[in-house]
Amino acid sequence: MTEAAAQQPSQPPAPATVADVMHPAVTTVEQGDHVAAAAYLMKHAGATALMVVDPQTSQPRGIITEADIARVVADGKNVNDVRIHDLMTEEPTVIKATTSIRNAARMMTNGHFRHLPVVDGGALIGMVDISDVCAALLGPDD
Repeated sequence: MTEAAAQQPSQPPAPATVADVMHPAVTTVEQGDHVAAAAYLMKHAGATALMVVDPQTSQPRGIITEADIARVVADGKNVNDVRIHDLMTEEPTVIKATTSIRNAARMMTNGHFRHLPVVDGGALIGMVDISDVCAALLGPDD
């Protein structure tokens, strides 16, 4: 090994699982809320998707994304009149925190998803989005 190679700092390992890149704090809404409330929460939470949860069990029931809200607006509907249950994706595909980044990317690509809820024992523990997965796959220098 040359002296220059020995002096270079070692690079941190690339994230291996969804747990390494997921956002543990997930903003949630209830399905009876109106779409305007969802848009407000997304803006103030800096989120591009919200989980729709059962208020009694906190179990994930659906997901609403900024793309869903954009469709409501593009259709000329009033976001104060449309309820989340009218446009949410019910029973979204979920992944475990132990899922590899590559498998998460494969699921997103195959399902045309930009967000995947992360669950543990059925309970919502986080969210991973396409930018998290891409950044992890590209590595720290890219």
